[in-house]
Amino acid sequence: MSGKVIGGAVIGYGGMGGFHSEKMQSVDGVELLGVYDIDPERNELAESRGIHAYPSREALLADPKIGLVTVATPNDVHREIVIAALAAGKNVICEKPVAMDSAELEEMIAAANRYGRLFTVHQNRRWDEDYLTMRKIVEAGELGNAYRIESRVHGSRGIPAGWREEKAHGGGMVLDWGVHLLDQMLTMMGDRKLLSVYATMTNITNDECDDGFTAQVKFENGPEWIVEVGTCNYIEMPRWYAFGNSGSLIIRNWDCDGEIVKIYNRGEDDVPPVLAGAGLTRTMAPRNEQTVEKFPIEKVKSDWAEYYRNVIATLNGKAEIVVTHDQLRRSMKLIEAVFESARKNEVVKF
Repeated sequence: MSGKVIGGAVIGYGGMGGFHSEKMQSVDGVELLGVYDIDPERNELAESRGIHAYPSREALLADPKIGLVTVATPNDVHREIVIAALAAGKNVICEKPVAMDSAELEEMIAAANRYGRLFTVHQNRRWDEDYLTMRKIVEAGELGNAYRIESRVHGSRGIPAGWREEKAHGGGMVLDWGVHLLDQMLTMMGDRKLLSVYATMTNITNDECDDGFTAQVKFENGPEWIVEVGTCNYIEMPRWYAFGNSGSLIIRNWDCDGEIVKIYNRGEDDVPPVLAGAGLTRTMAPRNEQTVEKFPIEKVKSDWAEYYRNVIATLNGKAEIVVTHDQLRRSMKLIEAVFESARKNEVVKF
């Protein structure tokens, strides 16, 4: 990529901080100048890997060679660090979730506008191949009029140990995985109006934070969605399941194993009833094979580094930022509605 090479730095050198450091070292147009973490051992680890560790956050932000700072810290300190970085004249990428609530987000956006700097969020799972594959199939009308989409991730290890299991730091699965799945849903639905959400949460392994949730989301002139995250599921359900008036789809995992089944000759399916339990049914009998056809899933290839390439191109005046402030506002409002719905045990309307 032609253009000025941007000096980059990462605040917070944990798991995601390491990820961002690797990306800055592998993507053209940005040069990783260093990191800072409040844990001295993490700074020592960075140095052992040949990465400069700044002695303090203030020292990092005072370096005039740094033009882009990625904030990869626990959720509850995002606002403070992002605003400090913007005030220091840095462009900022913040890890998800962007903030603890909409009020914090608005403070961050106001600071970006005040200091005239780029501020965006690392919604990297817009580049997941399973999501892009699902989106392409639905938008191409392969299922006809899609009227239900189910998006799930299931694990069996509970909430990861550490700050992610503590409410004060923004722990729990809604703010961990939910923010990704809900962002994917909103991005796929575009400008369709949100109508309502009904959500439930689980606290199987943790009384303080949700270790799973299910959200039923309805849109105007769009499919109903089921978005679900579970961490105590010893038998996983499919990553994606969807159906429309012309077909059904299943994507079982991130490798996009699955198929599409389309219906033809809907009225030419004269089949005898089958025994189901203690009774006969024609409604639930298998379809005549001559009326349906099965197609393999063709995976859409992608590269997570495209996120950083978009940020760099935007800073060089060659693109527009993909993850926008208005998208972040909409996502945060939906997250707040998920929490409200689960707390009140009622549908929340928009």
